[in-house]
Amino acid sequence: MDQVLNALKLPTDRNIRYLLVILVSIIAIMTVASGDTFFSIANLQSMSSQMPLLGMLALAMAVCMLTGGINLSIIATTNACSLVMASIITMAPDNTMVLLLALVAGLVTAIVIGLLNGALIAYVGVSPILATLGMMTLINGLNVLISGGSVMSGFPDALLVIGNGSIMGVPMPLFLFAFFAIGLWGLLEHTSLGRTIYLMGSNEKATRFSGINTQKAVLYVYAISSILCWVAALIMMAKFNSAKAGYGESYLLIAILASVLGGINPDGGFGRIIGIGLALVVLQTLESGLNLLGVSSYLTMALWGGILILFITLQKRKA
Repeated sequence: MDQVLNALKLPTDRNIRYLLVILVSIIAIMTVASGDTFFSIANLQSMSSQMPLLGMLALAMAVCMLTGGINLSIIATTNACSLVMASIITMAPDNTMVLLLALVAGLVTAIVIGLLNGALIAYVGVSPILATLGMMTLINGLNVLISGGSVMSGFPDALLVIGNGSIMGVPMPLFLFAFFAIGLWGLLEHTSLGRTIYLMGSNEKATRFSGINTQKAVLYVYAISSILCWVAALIMMAKFNSAKAGYGESYLLIAILASVLGGINPDGGFGRIIGIGLALVVLQTLESGLNLLGVSSYLTMALWGGILILFITLQKRKA
C-alpha cells in the first residue's frame, strides 16, 4: 500500500517545483516594480494575516477532493458556525462560560453538517457535487433565517485576539493555520484514514472491495472538512468582529483554485498539504503585490486564472 501511495504522490513533487518557480518569478517582478515596499514589515504582516482564512477553507476543500469528491458547502458551513456562535455570544459578551458554550455549539454545528454531507454521499448515494450543493442552499437559507439578513457583532476581546493578535510579530491566524495544516498533513501521511483517503481517490470501488469501510471514511472526511470550516469561522469572526450570512461568498472558487493549484487532483488520489501552502503563498503574493501597484482586483482574479492555466500546462508536460 505504501508503495502505491508513494507512486501516486510523485507528480505532486514536480508540482511543488513548478510552484516555487512561479513564486520566485512573482517576487522578482514585484521587487522590480514596487521596490522595498513589497518587503516592508507592514506588507508582510498584512499578507500573513489575510492568508490563513483562505487557507483553512482550502484545506476544508482539499480533504474532500482527495477522495474524488468536493464540498461546495464550505462557505455556508463557515457562516452557519459563525452565526450560531455569534447568537450565543451576544447574549452575554463578557461571560467566559457563554463564550465556551458558543464555541462548543459552533463545533457541534460543523460536525452535524459534515455528517449530513457524508451520509448523503456514502449511504444515500448522492454525488458529492449535488449533495454539497443542496446542503449549501439549505444552510444559506437557514443562515438568513437565523440572522434576519443582518450583521451580528460585539464580541469579547478573548475572541478578537484570535484574528487580530500576534506573537513576536506573527499574526495569530497564521499560527492557527499552521497548526491545523500540520495536523491534517499528519493525518493524511501517517494514519490508516489518510491512506484510505488516498486509495479512495485513486479507485474507490477497489478500495471498498479490499475490505475497507469506505462509507465510514467518507463520514470522517466530510466531518473533518466541516471542523476546518469551524476554525475558519473563528478567524472570520475575530477578524471582522462580526458575523453575517453573506460573508466570504467569493472564497469558494478561490478555495478550489488554491487546492488545484496546490496539486490536489480534482479526481482524487494524490496531492499534498505542502503544495496547498505554497499555492496560497503564490496567490497572496500576487494579490498583495498588485494591490501595492494599484491594480484592479478584477485583473488580479484574471491573473490568478492565468497562473492556474500556466500551472496545468507545466503539469501536463512530460518530466
